[in-house]
Amino acid sequence: MEISVKIGAADKQRTQCLVILAGKTQQNTAFIAVDKATGNLLSKLLKRGDLKQTPGQTLLIPSIDGVQAERILLVATGKETLTAKTAIKVIAGIVTAVKLSAVSNAVVSLDGLEPEDRSPAWAASQLSQSLELSSYRFEQFKSQKDNKDDKDVTLNKVTLQLTVRKELVDIEKAAITGRAIGFGMNQARNLGDLPGNECTPSHLAKEAENLARQNTKLSTKVLGEKEMKKLGMGSFLSVTKGSAEEGKLITMEYKGGKRGEQPIVLLGKGVTFDSGGISLKPGAAMDEMKFDMCGAASVLGAMHTIVTLKLPINVVGMIASAENMPSGHASKPGDIVTSLSGQTIEILNTDAEGRLVLCDALTYAERFKPRAVVDIATLTGACIVALGAHISGLLSNNDDLAEQLLAAGQQAEDPAWRMPMDETYDKMLDSNFADMANIGGRPAGTITAGCFLARYAKSFSWAHLDIAGTAWNSGKKKGSTGRPVPLLVQFLLDQIAHDAANTVTMQKTSARKKTASRKT
Repeated sequence: MEISVKIGAADKQRTQCLVILAGKTQQNTAFIAVDKATGNLLSKLLKRGDLKQTPGQTLLIPSIDGVQAERILLVATGKETLTAKTAIKVIAGIVTAVKLSAVSNAVVSLDGLEPEDRSPAWAASQLSQSLELSSYRFEQFKSQKDNKDDKDVTLNKVTLQLTVRKELVDIEKAAITGRAIGFGMNQARNLGDLPGNECTPSHLAKEAENLARQNTKLSTKVLGEKEMKKLGMGSFLSVTKGSAEEGKLITMEYKGGKRGEQPIVLLGKGVTFDSGGISLKPGAAMDEMKFDMCGAASVLGAMHTIVTLKLPINVVGMIASAENMPSGHASKPGDIVTSLSGQTIEILNTDAEGRLVLCDALTYAERFKPRAVVDIATLTGACIVALGAHISGLLSNNDDLAEQLLAAGQQAEDPAWRMPMDETYDKMLDSNFADMANIGGRPAGTITAGCFLARYAKSFSWAHLDIAGTAWNSGKKKGSTGRPVPLLVQFLLDQIAHDAANTVTMQKTSARKKTASRKT
């Protein structure tokens, strides 16, 4: 979808659909201009109560004199002052209504889309992201597409209209960023929605290699099972044993920052289908276990956004990919394996396989001398019990890193919640026969899974995002969500801003020292 930003008067916009925001009381510049041009029609409609003041409620005026637009879409902002939460509802109303209007182009006035707790640029970014997300279709396996009518129109061009030039530069940058995040989310959604017979570990490896071919700052390396065996990744390989599909450890190095600058590692769990192995899952809804690679999908999605925006930062995207299947070769409950770190693991449940591939990948990540490592995984059903489908779980061995991720989630409207992690929980992993067990029992399942991974992350700042509840939707809206791509990208943007601020501070300090030295 083409998204651009334009300065001009709302009533002069030539478009198939002009979107105007309307509040309960005070109106914005665009509303006033269009209302005046149409003989106060908009005011009359509001006074008559045709537009209910529920944030995101819409009213389509199919034909209207006095303006260049073919139709006007009024969108309610509510009775109260606009906040980030209500702005998200308004944006959802805009996107849904415009898509249903059967137009190929639209102009959305940003006048009035100014939440008191966020910047106008934030709103523009969220709108652009939502518009890009709305273009997603997963129809590649359907013999007949959902849009069967040849007259159906696809929205392919949206202009964000500003009345004044004041915020133009920030809004343009925000629109580009939001669209790139939406694009990355759609890439993640497409991978997540693919069936397990198509999206194998080898398929994920090819996706990473194809992305690298298109970008000179990105290089991809793929380790197969022979290479992993030579390295000693016994934990990872214990998961792949039952499957005919070869496991892959994929690393994508993006060098957009300074030479030698420590990278941030994003590590995604890529179990392309999780049957549970010998600890076989119940049959009901087992098809949704194709989504067990959504952590890997989010890493690939984030990497798409990173290269699109050409972010000035070094990032390593890692994917630990396997298929967990039962067979005569599969690992059994009670088996003991040796991880790349040398620590031994008693496998009490083969359905707790994600941590077994991730722990060896965490040890492998040490070679990049990372500034921080964030792993992303659909790791535990316990996280859904604790937090539902709205908030991702967060565990970390570093308070600063945890706070940065939480802040990024709030800013990106992709929230996480930090869970405790201490020795009391860690001891639940004790084993009579090995250094640790791979599960700690039913209580605190998300936390003990985090404690397991923390044992392999002692040499760097580390955080774990459990996205079991947020990575996909079930029911009628079944499908991958693309989360937490927004959180991950915002986290990287915050790191870039922080680094830039530190550079400016250092330059000023250096200049003051030089000035003082000359004076003495």
